[in-house]
Amino acid sequence: MIDIENTLFVLIDIQERLVAMLNKQEPIMKATSRLASAAAIMNIPTVLTEQYPQGLGGTIFDIKSVVTEDTPIIEKTSFSAMQTPEFAEVIKSYGKKNIVIGGIETHICVYQTVMDLISEGFNVVVAKDACASRSSDCFKNGIQLMKDAGATISNVETILFELLKSSKNPYFKAVQALIK
Repeated sequence: MIDIENTLFVLIDIQERLVAMLNKQEPIMKATSRLASAAAIMNIPTVLTEQYPQGLGGTIFDIKSVVTEDTPIIEKTSFSAMQTPEFAEVIKSYGKKNIVIGGIETHICVYQTVMDLISEGFNVVVAKDACASRSSDCFKNGIQLMKDAGATISNVETILFELLKSSKNPYFKAVQALIK
């Protein structure tokens, strides 16, 4: 089970043009926004990436508006964020064991990042409902590949309540409000 003290959130390429290509934008963006909002409430560090933002646009407002001011946004051109030295340094600098990850596209950038995180010894939890691909077949394949590689496949609500552990947690009411 993951815990607040030893967890970091990573959101991969939640960018304007990538989001616009998705068939079911609303539920994915809602789940991703809940994840980012809960991280801010529980003081869990979050790292954002942007794949070639000059061409794909920046991180969407719904995400940027809920993360803390000190949230790193790391530009990349490699599909695995871990292949970007700045990202790898930032991730390791937090000293967290657990990485909760979501993003676009599941079968490319999320998948390759997860594979590299696992090879670096991180415990990776994929928030399936905060991931997306243009194609449902590619999405399903990406999820299966990550599961087969040892990532835990979960969902935003399960992850948040796993982090809270109890309704006595001081963050419980604020996080629960995100789900209602």
